[in-house]
Amino acid sequence: MTQNILLTLIGLFLITVITNIFATLKSILLAKKIMNPVYFLVFADAMIFAAVFSKVANSDGINFAIAYALGKTLGVFIGNKIEEQLGLGILEVDLFLSNKTKMIEVAEKLRDEGYTVNNYLARGNNGDRRYKIEVVIRRKEFKILEGIMDECGVTNPTLKIKNINKVEGKMTITRAKVV
Repeated sequence: MTQNILLTLIGLFLITVITNIFATLKSILLAKKIMNPVYFLVFADAMIFAAVFSKVANSDGINFAIAYALGKTLGVFIGNKIEEQLGLGILEVDLFLSNKTKMIEVAEKLRDEGYTVNNYLARGNNGDRRYKIEVVIRRKEFKILEGIMDECGVTNPTLKIKNINKVEGKMTITRAKVV
């Protein structure tokens, strides 16, 4: 294998990584209905794909196909890690507790942080009393909720977590308190 072919394979691999980062982020943004960046990602991905695909299709041997496949795999992995760091989206979290005092403490700490919180008396398994805390929070701020639960001594709680697309009205979905 010549140095020129080796450099071409490395370039193909790196370009494919970048396009698959774009494609992964595009899919995630589409699922969350965040449209504006999608148009740029689709255009860039299509332009790069057209150039790369012709190189892979016109090459001899399996080396180019393997570099392409490895680039796609690493691109998806990196794209997913980037999305995890961005923490895009809004969650509706329902926290169910048996202890009323802990429920009040968690709810008040969340309110102190600036979140809109609802709490209810609910009936659990076999009609047992349970207390429900309902909070809508940005996904990237979920660790704040986990920290508050730890502070209040809530371990292994029952959580119901739902992804939601948008919130309207007076509900606060982001932390109002400055750290």
